[in-house]
Amino acid sequence: MISSVLVANRGEIARRVLRTCRDAGIVTVAVHSDPDAEAPYVREADAAVRLPGAAPADTYLRADLLVAAALAAGADAVHPGYGFLSENAAFARAVLDAGLLWIGPPPDAMAAMGSKTEAKRLMAAAGVPVLTAVDPATATEAELPLLVKAAAGGGGRGMRIVRGLADLDGELTAARAEAASAFGDAEVFCEPYVETGRHVEVQLLADSHGTVWAVGDRDCSVQRRHQKVIEEAPAPGIPGAVRSRLHEAARTAARAIGYTGAGTAEFLLAGDGRFFFLEMNTRLQVEHPATECTTGLDLVAWQLRIAEGAALPAEPPGTRGHAVEARLYAEDPAEGWQPQSGPLHLLDLPGVDTRFGPHPADAGLRLDSGVEDGSTVTVHYDAMLAKVIAWAPTRAEAARRLAGALARARIHGPATNRDLLVRVLRHPAFLAGEVHTGFLEQHHAEVVDPGAKDGQALAALAAALADAAANRAAAPVLAGLPAAWRNVPSGPQTKRYRCGETEHEVRYRRTRDGLRAEDHPGVRLLGAEPDRVVLEADGVRRTFGVARHGDTVHVDSPLGAVTLTAVSRFPDPAAHTVPGSLLAPMPGTVVRTAVAEGDTVTAGQTVLWLEAMKMEHRVTAPTAGTVAQLRVRPGQQVEPGALLAVVTQP
Repeated sequence: MISSVLVANRGEIARRVLRTCRDAGIVTVAVHSDPDAEAPYVREADAAVRLPGAAPADTYLRADLLVAAALAAGADAVHPGYGFLSENAAFARAVLDAGLLWIGPPPDAMAAMGSKTEAKRLMAAAGVPVLTAVDPATATEAELPLLVKAAAGGGGRGMRIVRGLADLDGELTAARAEAASAFGDAEVFCEPYVETGRHVEVQLLADSHGTVWAVGDRDCSVQRRHQKVIEEAPAPGIPGAVRSRLHEAARTAARAIGYTGAGTAEFLLAGDGRFFFLEMNTRLQVEHPATECTTGLDLVAWQLRIAEGAALPAEPPGTRGHAVEARLYAEDPAEGWQPQSGPLHLLDLPGVDTRFGPHPADAGLRLDSGVEDGSTVTVHYDAMLAKVIAWAPTRAEAARRLAGALARARIHGPATNRDLLVRVLRHPAFLAGEVHTGFLEQHHAEVVDPGAKDGQALAALAAALADAAANRAAAPVLAGLPAAWRNVPSGPQTKRYRCGETEHEVRYRRTRDGLRAEDHPGVRLLGAEPDRVVLEADGVRRTFGVARHGDTVHVDSPLGAVTLTAVSRFPDPAAHTVPGSLLAPMPGTVVRTAVAEGDTVTAGQTVLWLEAMKMEHRVTAPTAGTVAQLRVRPGQQVEPGALLAVVTQP
């Protein structure tokens, strides 16, 4: 029997594993990098071991440090979570060699699936359908588009879509560089890219006694940059015969490599019902809560039982209702999915029924999050803040519940993809089950960048009135007078706020008849406090919650959440930048440069790549011209707003 488990991971998945271990009466041990020293999962564990440093390569990717931590803390088993070393066969062997129990599949099974090219060869031999690889040296126009993929790892790293043969060599080079950086293995391969295919996966559980379960399936087609955004169980709209073949193919894959524990077989499903094996994740999936909510299983608990030698019942449980999971990321979809960092002041989702575990009710809302109020989102790790999962008797009800919870959530801190998630969940095509891996590209204008939000102007007015109320409350004299009140007629009070590229000027005054907002003739002020403003606009009353952190103002109302930046009346002259300056859009590390000083570039040409939060981001020339300055080098870390290069026009 397992008595103590070290969780070789961090954040949300560490908290998830800790919860099940606590329920089972198992002592828990966490490991943490220096930035994670005060993270929620560290506080929740019975013991914690420091991994000196910040970068994953120095901490969570150090197998020797993780094994040493387990031994030092007296753990007798290791759970790898997902990501980092969770699919590293050498790490699993090191754990076993140290006399510890590995809560995962046999290392040989992990090694067999560790290379996508080798995995496809094994699956083809076992009779599981696979896509035929394309030799890039002999690729033809007829075989386009192609997908370049890293042989090791996942998460969209080292993956490129190629639509023109002229681009193939460059994309192969870029994919190899990214794969080598992310996984230590530069091997890539090419296969046909199915434009409107669906990403469907089958959850597996297998014991050491010969029983293999296909525990339902999930659709993970809504993706950005080949990384999943929304997942659901069961996969909608799949004919029963196709679903049965998918499940059987997944079981065949597991048996072919002697698999035990929890794992997932991933498939590409074409519109005509054909499907092809993509890869097998030899670990717990990020999206496993969707399956837990529809089956009532605790998959982590079964991982523990199977590691202890327990046998599965002959048949898996059936599914009930439908679950939809959304990944809440600290990123800005309208700015090329740029990851965001900084303090998270508030994360409040209404109606949460449970955290990190299945719920016995027929409908509910689950939250799995690695952060809480006051956490800091760093640049060192994945940008995911939380997973929000709704389940209900029907798919439409689950989607509506999830969209409503996200729309009403109060998230004060870095920019997130919350609005995109809400728009996808309410989009007619999504509700009709018309999902595929190109969904976000197809509906970009409606869900990714729909333009300015409704209610921005009213939000700016509320922010100004709340600020005035706060100033009046803090006034050393005459604090009881209403904000902006004047005894004689005078000019309006003026404040300015920026929301994205839009600037709002608010002009208002208090009269004996109440608020008079210069540009809002149909608006009445019903109440104003430093954190709450009530406005009636065209006969409709709404309450605006207002929170200010420095120059950033978060306004939450039934019209939606709006984040504003207060514009100073006296701008700092030092903030002026030279025309043609390329500034770092985020904190990160310069991965590689594509130009040198003196080179001529065209508008939009890549100058360098920044890596932040496990993603690479291109920094491009704003105009055609000459690279007058290149201020950074590969490996250099930069802060937001740092000058990277200067391109001067001829």
